[in-house]
Amino acid sequence: MEARGFESLDPMEREGVWRIRGANRRKTFPSPLRLSPSRLSAGDGRQPPVSGDRLPLNPPSLPDRRYSPAMSKKRGLSLEEKREQMLQIFYDSQDFYLLKELEKMGPKKGVISQSVKDVVQTLVDDDLVLRDKIGTSVYFWSLPSCAGNQLRTTYNKLESDLSNSKKRYLELVEQRDNLKTGREDSDEREDALEELKAIELRHEKLKEELAAYADSDPSALEAMKDATEVAHLAANRWTENIFTLQQWCSTTFPQAKEQLENMYREVGSALSSYCN
Repeated sequence: MEARGFESLDPMEREGVWRIRGANRRKTFPSPLRLSPSRLSAGDGRQPPVSGDRLPLNPPSLPDRRYSPAMSKKRGLSLEEKREQMLQIFYDSQDFYLLKELEKMGPKKGVISQSVKDVVQTLVDDDLVLRDKIGTSVYFWSLPSCAGNQLRTTYNKLESDLSNSKKRYLELVEQRDNLKTGREDSDEREDALEELKAIELRHEKLKEELAAYADSDPSALEAMKDATEVAHLAANRWTENIFTLQQWCSTTFPQAKEQLENMYREVGSALSSYCN
């Protein structure tokens, strides 16, 4: 077989030759990468052997296989995808689970254990997963039939709402047609509407004038008389209560009778100055 030169090799063969021969050459000769052009031209007794398939001074460019964090970074699941994965756990097993068991099974479906509780709670809120407390433990479960029953219930409710809305729509259309009867556009109708507008303006103006004389309104004066009478009765009642309390204090504490009378006079004076 005829020997091929290095330049005639494909990239993979070049890479293999570079690794094998490069390792052997480093045992006796310096690496071509470490020799400057001046040293190669001048010669220092350590020149690499010249042959037809001699390695080039510059190694072939190899693909960069270094680790990149962006390559290993995976896109996390959205909330809806997490809900689907957790529901699939219930549907596949059709069994009852504790929250701790779900937190252990969640990572197998791509849902981290810290978010399992929140995801399951959203399913419970939407009635896709059932929850019940048995003893001191809380169990979660969901069956495919439960989702079907919920969809059928929702469908029936929407159908009922749609039927009621259609019925209401027909009633409103009929009511509109009845109201249109006798209200066709005409000169007589236009004159009646103008007159109604003028009467409404006059009514508003009279209401404003009446509000200006609200203080002299007979009904308002009658209400004030009633309130005055109620206040007078209340004042007499509390006055009697005060004298009754004063008599009880004088009887119960005879040794402090003079002090109590002085206190009554001071309080009475203060009230009189306040009222004046």
